[in-house]
Amino acid sequence: MFDQSLSDLLWLTPTEALAVVLATTGMYLAMMLLVRVIGQRMLGAMSNYDLVAIIAFGAILGRAALGDVAVLGGGLVAMGTLIALQSIAGALIVRPFGSRAITMNPIVLMADGKVLPDQLRRAHVADRELRSTLRLAGIHRYDDVAVALLESTGAISVLRRGTPIDAELLDGVHGEELVPEHLVARPA
Repeated sequence: MFDQSLSDLLWLTPTEALAVVLATTGMYLAMMLLVRVIGQRMLGAMSNYDLVAIIAFGAILGRAALGDVAVLGGGLVAMGTLIALQSIAGALIVRPFGSRAITMNPIVLMADGKVLPDQLRRAHVADRELRSTLRLAGIHRYDDVAVALLESTGAISVLRRGTPIDAELLDGVHGEELVPEHLVARPA
């Protein structure tokens, strides 16, 4: 019934394994670059369209990584390669160089109750997404917001008025200069 033996369908040669490792690494690095170029918005709260795109990216990555090699062996090698790459990225992210290369800095989206349209465009965040996040955070009026930030994870965080923001929390944030001094607590 089958033209190929069972071992041909399950396992792969060392050359095929190397091809899977190289293809998986290439696709992983391409995705990292894509996220870096598009920004952390790609990682944030996903709409239905974003979920469809992520599934499609995964299918493309899987197909490119595995090519025509055997299903089980190729899948195991690709999965092992992705786990190794994630481990390497995790080890690099705790070092200053790795952190700068892998993660993106947070971006100020709102300051002192005012939406910052240029910052929204820079972060690829739509007004409606920001409004939704504000509602989920229990914000009733824009004036209740001291600062809203797009975090490096893609999530939007909202800091309310009332308590000064520790200046250290804004360190490395794109647009921190847009936050008025009266909202920031500087060390004495």
